[in-house]
Amino acid sequence: MTRTPLFIALAALALSACSKSEDATTTTAAPVEPAAVEAIEPAPVSAETTADVAAAAISGDSLMTSIGALASDEFGGRAPMSEGERLTLDFLEAEFKALGLEPMFGDSYRQPVPLVSIEADSDTALTITAADGNTTVYAYGADAVFGTSRVVEETGLDASELVWAGYGIVAPEYDWNDYEGLDVAGKTVVVLVNDPGYATGNPDLFNGNKMTYYGRWTYKYEEAARQGAAGAIIVHQTEPASYGWNVVEGSWTGPQFHLASADGNAGNLALEGWVRHEVAQEIFTAAGKDLAAMTAAAAESSVTLEPLGVTATAPIRNTLEHAESFNIGAVIPGAERPDEMFIYMGHWDHLGVMPHEDGAEGDFIYNGAEDNASGTAALIEVARAFKALPTAPERTVGFLAVTAEESGLLGSKAYAANPAWPMNKTVAGINMDVLNFAGLVNDIEVVGFGGSEMEDILATEAKHYGRTLTPEATPEAGYYYRSDHFNFAKKGVPILYAKGGTVARDGDSQAIADYKAAYRAERYHGVADEIIDDWDIDAAVEDMRLFFRIGLNVADSDQWPAWNEGNEFKAIRDASLAE
Repeated sequence: MTRTPLFIALAALALSACSKSEDATTTTAAPVEPAAVEAIEPAPVSAETTADVAAAAISGDSLMTSIGALASDEFGGRAPMSEGERLTLDFLEAEFKALGLEPMFGDSYRQPVPLVSIEADSDTALTITAADGNTTVYAYGADAVFGTSRVVEETGLDASELVWAGYGIVAPEYDWNDYEGLDVAGKTVVVLVNDPGYATGNPDLFNGNKMTYYGRWTYKYEEAARQGAAGAIIVHQTEPASYGWNVVEGSWTGPQFHLASADGNAGNLALEGWVRHEVAQEIFTAAGKDLAAMTAAAAESSVTLEPLGVTATAPIRNTLEHAESFNIGAVIPGAERPDEMFIYMGHWDHLGVMPHEDGAEGDFIYNGAEDNASGTAALIEVARAFKALPTAPERTVGFLAVTAEESGLLGSKAYAANPAWPMNKTVAGINMDVLNFAGLVNDIEVVGFGGSEMEDILATEAKHYGRTLTPEATPEAGYYYRSDHFNFAKKGVPILYAKGGTVARDGDSQAIADYKAAYRAERYHGVADEIIDDWDIDAAVEDMRLFFRIGLNVADSDQWPAWNEGNEFKAIRDASLAE
């Protein structure tokens, strides 16, 4: 088997963690008893509405036909830059054309996504020098992990002064600024993962136990760069991170994939790193500081200036490799307000083929039937419903399949940076990442519950099917920030991320829980993620029809769903709409 080094690296990267994020440790919610979420009577209708008739065009048979193609061995696991990508793009373009959808990107259905692989040489270390000149060397991988997203062959830290910045957060809506009074220009900040709400359990601080974006590692690096720092080192702790050090070591070593910007990501940090909590304790002790006391204080209020008096040296030598992949999208132009868009999205890529010796026997294809041939096929089905309407919706409706989700949400990031419709003209949307095949349920689980008014529309349309809303089981883990909709949220666009719930319509909620647990344990990101006999196709169809009704509700209205008060993306949206 002939494969390029970048292709192999992409597959290995995707296997190391969920979506190149750290979701290798998954918490399975305890089964919910049927009484916990009561079913409601479907909304009475005297006759089929236009929406009902159009929604009926969504077919389980055609869904399975599309999934069967996308998840076939022929498509080879749909890895970016592979023959499977070509087949996937050709298939989707043909389906969009057959439905009469127009290209999303001018006269093309495809949007190029330039990628760069940056792999730091593991033959390096983090050296800490105390004020008295004593040095301590920490091993790369076992003690510290670091790299850069700058597209350069060499960078890193050279005797960079360490500065304590608490949680590294600047959040005006919470009256919180960890950088106030700190001079970090050219220095390296040391910060904690998650946010003060989680640390204190105070429901009135940030979002309490529910992680905000300020708690995510990506934010920590972005804010440090905005503050002019040379580097940022996150202190790892398993509980607030929701994953162990093994995930950090496995996910952030080896090739790291980024978008290839025109300036080579020159504005990013020279070093983005993590250290084990025990290592951080040693560093703070060498500086004559009490990490535990400073951590506790950082959760109560913004940090005060407290120089550590130690420096860090960490050389980074990179191997670079460039390649190109594609997003693919189509639209139904709006009849009255074509410049405003409601968007459906899902990632078409998966993990490709497991590296193996030529002639070896066995199943080496990561078919990705549920993740995410199902969500990609759903784009076709929801588009079919919109085309079944007697007239086009008032607003444009878009259908976007993005690449490289499994390598760090890169396709959606590329689209958000160069959207087909401006973000302040993108009204709202829905991300479909893994459909529900566990069984018909009385609820629908909302990831990032309480985020925006899209949930009010979801509740209205869910009532049509006798369903209610359920908050996600582990809000502290920050799953809303781990799929493609997140890149839209960062631009201010409210995107709904909801999945089939936990309360079985037939009363057997344990069977729902068992199915989901088995998927995570036995099929997720494995070669066993294929079409299986016990899929409940009706459950997936009902969710797709629900998602169709939500989009139609917004597309045929003049409403602009807003982020709820206190949400970290509200200010971004307000500023965007004011332009």
